[in-house]
Amino acid sequence: MTSERIYVGSYTSQAGGGDGIAFGPLDGLETVATIADPSFLVRSADGRFLYSTDEEDNGRIAAFAIQPDGGLELLNQQPTGGMHPCHVDVDPSGRFVLSANYTSGSVAVHPINEDGSLGERTYFVQRSGTGPNAERQEGPHAHQIAFDPAGEYVFDVDLGSDTVYSSTLTEDGQFEEVDRLHIHPGAGPRHIVFHPTAGAAYVINELDSTLTVCSYAAGKLQTVQTASTRPADSPGENFPAELLISADGRFLYGSNRGDNTIAVFATAADGLSVELVQTIGSGGDWPRHLAFSNDGQTLYAANERSDQIATFSIADDGRLTATGEPVSWPKPVCILPV
Repeated sequence: MTSERIYVGSYTSQAGGGDGIAFGPLDGLETVATIADPSFLVRSADGRFLYSTDEEDNGRIAAFAIQPDGGLELLNQQPTGGMHPCHVDVDPSGRFVLSANYTSGSVAVHPINEDGSLGERTYFVQRSGTGPNAERQEGPHAHQIAFDPAGEYVFDVDLGSDTVYSSTLTEDGQFEEVDRLHIHPGAGPRHIVFHPTAGAAYVINELDSTLTVCSYAAGKLQTVQTASTRPADSPGENFPAELLISADGRFLYGSNRGDNTIAVFATAADGLSVELVQTIGSGGDWPRHLAFSNDGQTLYAANERSDQIATFSIADDGRLTATGEPVSWPKPVCILPV
């Protein structure tokens, strides 16, 4: 059992859900902030503040001051202008918080005040478009905001229109669009990660259980490979969720909801191709989120439907081994080590 302290975000509105954000070692978690549906969490670069989604119909994001004991003091909340914000990130300059509104398919930017609280929106963009999956792609569904390794470009990933938008973030908190990557129809792109050194990026696709490998340069992505997140002929429905890349860029880790597995990919030296080398049980049901420990030796899996957080050791060859029994916590959907 790792002694590292973590924050855990949960779905509070689900039956049997928690009360908000928890903190502590994995075997000693306690609720430290009561807030509705904090489905994604991020810390400021200096570690003084934490920002959370409030994934409700009238979406908001919340700012907290982190106390010496790990407790959270609510500073304020600001509306995102959209429905069900499911992802939030802090820009590399530390001046803005960006959020993705899933249901309404929009993206918002809020400035960070000197005391860590959030100001009123500086920018809002309503995405548009549909995809061939009539049930899930009837309109835009923004699912993630992410920056490239250099912090020069910001990407918002739209599951509903099979599109990854690339922009720059201006000094006054506006988007200026640079490019769009159109993933193959019906893919349902959800999350993107970038190779730390090679000119490559990877998009995990929720609706058809694929991983799109891209070349990357100057804000522009180009598809070079599509790989399955499952072994051939896997039965039943499956919906990938989180995607991580190791610090050295050699391995990718994707969660499979349905199969309830974690897929491990090895990347080529140039980053432009991948090979599925392992799938391992996630330690529970519906692994929505994955996270690395700070030392990179452990992987956490938040299994939403079984109320379990599982841990895995990471070998030198990238493969995972389950460590101990999963820990119970209500509806865990985000893990943030500190």
